[in-house]
Amino acid sequence: MDKIFTGVDIGGTSIKVGICNEKGKLLHQYEGPTDAEQGEEVVIDHIAEYARKVVADSEFHWDQVAGIGVGCAGFMDIDAGIVKFAGNLGWNNVPLKAKLEQRIGKTVKINNDANVAALGEAWGGAGAGISNLFCYTLGTGVGGGIIINNKIYQGFSGVAGEPGHMSIVPDLEAIACNCGQLGCLETVSSATGIIRMAKDAVERGDKTSLLQIEDMTAKAVFDAAKAGDEAALRIVNRAAFYIGKSMAMIAVILNPQRFILGGGVSKAGEILIQPIREIFKKYTPGPSQEGVDIVPATLGNDAGVIGAAGLNLHN
Repeated sequence: MDKIFTGVDIGGTSIKVGICNEKGKLLHQYEGPTDAEQGEEVVIDHIAEYARKVVADSEFHWDQVAGIGVGCAGFMDIDAGIVKFAGNLGWNNVPLKAKLEQRIGKTVKINNDANVAALGEAWGGAGAGISNLFCYTLGTGVGGGIIINNKIYQGFSGVAGEPGHMSIVPDLEAIACNCGQLGCLETVSSATGIIRMAKDAVERGDKTSLLQIEDMTAKAVFDAAKAGDEAALRIVNRAAFYIGKSMAMIAVILNPQRFILGGGVSKAGEILIQPIREIFKKYTPGPSQEGVDIVPATLGNDAGVIGAAGLNLHN
């Protein structure tokens, strides 16, 4: 009887659950409300309910489930299975692994959402067949995940793979990051950073079509850049410059075979990715860039569910 693996992606408003086969193919999925405001016990009850439902609604049986993996934004003690802090859920020191195992009678593994997304891309997405890679999640912030020999590398305290908090912008240009440091990659290469730079350009009086946008978004900046707006192009190229430079630093330490760009910002496409490739090539020593490629993620919003399912097979 074939084994299946169940993945859970806990969001602030909804919980996505899916089942995958051993090759990382998403076979069936279900989504239901998180109801985080009702407390942790309700959320954990929902996870158990949805995990059973996604299997019941499929062609598979509960006894085929080899394990359940859960991805969650926040800080956690991964080995102990405890979510130490999850702001979007209002959780502090929640023993998620133990409580969920009590409810479902299956092995449960938990991990950070960015790590889980990286594992998803490595297992069934843009990194399929690649044993060593680094995945960026470019969204409101800049997250990341490291895959070494097909497994998530977490570091000794579980916080490895945070490129957004590499202090990379020179001091004279640096601004404070939410983490408390100056000049983090996240301040220039996230959606938040791109919007900030666009608003700065408007306030400076730069000649730009961005002046006409009332509710500034990163997509609007990318669209303006694609239309040839010089101010927007400068912003996009600055964001790309620091991503490419951060990759050069990562390459000489970890030597991944592939960099994967995921998250909403990466949907900008080649206008962002091509200058990243150029900067990476310029700043990376030859041996560290040989055979290395930079590609967009392919799984979109399914990366978290697929990666969570893979926790019981690849970690």
